[in-house]
Order: sequence, then structure tokens, then C-alpha cells
Amino acid sequence: MINVTKTFFPPIKEYQQQVARIWANEWLTNRGALVKELEEKLKSYLDISQILIMNNGTIPIQIALKILGQGGEIITTPFSYVATTAAIVWEQCTPVFVDIDPEHLTIDETKIEAAITPRTTCILATHVFGNPCHVEAIEAIAQKHNLHVIYDAAHAFGVTYKGKSIFTYGNVSTCSFHATKLFHTGEGGALFCEDDTLRHTLTYSHNFGHNGPLDFHGLGINGKISELQGAMGLSVLPYMRTILEGRKRVVEGYEKYLDFSNLQTLKVRENTNWNYSYYPVIFETEAQLLNVQAALNAVQIYPRRYFYPSLNTIEYTKGTSMPISESIASRILCLPLYAELSDDEVYRISNLISTSK
Repeated sequence: MINVTKTFFPPIKEYQQQVARIWANEWLTNRGALVKELEEKLKSYLDISQILIMNNGTIPIQIALKILGQGGEIITTPFSYVATTAAIVWEQCTPVFVDIDPEHLTIDETKIEAAITPRTTCILATHVFGNPCHVEAIEAIAQKHNLHVIYDAAHAFGVTYKGKSIFTYGNVSTCSFHATKLFHTGEGGALFCEDDTLRHTLTYSHNFGHNGPLDFHGLGINGKISELQGAMGLSVLPYMRTILEGRKRVVEGYEKYLDFSNLQTLKVRENTNWNYSYYPVIFETEAQLLNVQAALNAVQIYPRRYFYPSLNTIEYTKGTSMPISESIASRILCLPLYAELSDDEVYRISNLISTSK
């Protein structure tokens, strides 16, 4: 069976060695030694100055919206995982959708200003499949209208844009360290913020508002990650070169074997060092997609309709029509992609797609 992705498991002995440190420290959670060590190693690996690891990739978005959203309107993309929009609604803000660029699949920056109202407080945009948004244009719009920018960078681990980590853009950036991601802690995520004052607020907010054991700065929630998850991250991180090289090889295989005469692929933004996080293909019609999906499933190959459906069509969003996002969402399929996928398997998948459309 070939799934759309496969979790990378580091050698079990290496994970056990990290876990043994937890037993020796007798410290299981509340920002222990392994979590702090992982943060330092990630800062070095990503070439960034700060990071706050959390227990998943959604809590950082929710905390940022709680502090910056202020119950207002949040301009966002309809083409993302449901967590992006769910976080907005959960924090009692209102999602205001802006359609997407049909090539890069990120929010169409040229349509953002038309969606701004006096109630707008933030722009929440997604770096789709690790592909950066047009960050310069979004920053200019935000500064002009005094808005905050939050980036859902769940897929963007290790991505750089114009030589800088993608996590350094926006007021707040977030990432997922879920088991399906190329770097993972089993379950986890991270928050990035360049502003010291705001980062201080975000930090105490992820720990019930604590300022030390007895004092409180303000309202908070439990966003902490455990030492067991920190141990997994420390065990996975040394293998990032192997993981990335393997994923790049798979992507290059698809680009070699697929018939692109009636398939569209993701256009990676110029000046981007991409991370090969997903490999989406867009068919001419939904019927073609369904035919291919059925043919692959019949031989136990399971791509994923991701992202589907367009988030403006979900009942609780009550969004207006987003024709480009709705069209892309109905025709896009993410193909299996993980470092262990063999060249023969990539060829087989590509051939089945070409013969099943």
C-alpha cells in the first residue's frame, strides 16, 4: 500500500537514548531540557533568532488571533487546510475570503485591499504547499491599512525566500510539526515572532498566562509541548538532509515521468528555496481526477484531494463565491511523496495517471 505520505521514523535506539534523558531528568513537560535544546538546534538549522515550540500547529494560530484579531474581520484564503479557517471562527473572528492566484495557489494579493473594511484587523495567509505568498505586497497593504499579518506556514519548514527563512515574515508565523510533515515531533508545531514585546505576550499566552509559578500576565491557554515530543524532534532533525534529498528525488521523478499535456503543477515563486513538501497536480476536470483516483485506489495507491473543499463552501464560514479556489479545489490531487518512495513506484504512479485520465 502506498499512502500520500509516510511518517519518518528515526532509528528507535536513537529515540530511546533521548527518552532515557527524560527519565534521568525526571522532567516530562513544562519546557524541559529537551524542548529547550530542540529550540536551540532548530534556530541554528533554520538560521532564525527565535522560536517557540508548541503542542500542535493550530494553537499558535489561535493564540495569535486571540491577541491580534480582537474579534474583528480576518482576511484569509479559501484554499488551505480547514484549521486555518476553523481557528478564525473558534476565536470569534469573522473570515473574509479573498480568492487565490491560479498558478501559485496562494492568496491573490491584488484582491486583498478590496476586502478591507473598518472591522478588518488581520490578514491570515497560507504559504500553500510550502510555496510563499507574495509577502512584499501583503506587507505593504498591511502597513498602509494598519493591519497585522499572520502566516500559516504549516507546510513551509526549511523554506527560504530571498535568502531568509520564510518564518521571519509577518507579525507572526506558525508551523506544524505533525507526524505527516517532513520535520515532525509526532504532534507539535511552532510560533515565530520577530517583535520582542509581542513575542513575550505570545509566550505567556501559551502557558495559561504564567509569569513564573505564581504570577499571571493575562489570559492564556495550554500550548506546551512535552519532553517526549521534544525527544522525537531531536531524533528526526539529524536526518533532514536525507529526508529532503529523498523527497527531491521523488519530485524530480514525477516531473520526468508524468504527461503534462493536460496537467498543471504548482508554480513555485521566484527566489524560493522550496522544501518538496507536497506534489499536487491539477486536472482539466474533476471527472478526470475521480477517474485517476479510482484507478490508483484500485491498486492500493492513495493520493489525497488536498485541499478540498474550498473553505468558503463550508457551512460555518458562510463565505461568498470564490471561483478560482472552488475550481482548483475540485481538480487538485496530491500525489504520494515521501523519502522512501522508490523510483519504480513513482514511475508506476505516473504511468497509471497517464493511462487513466
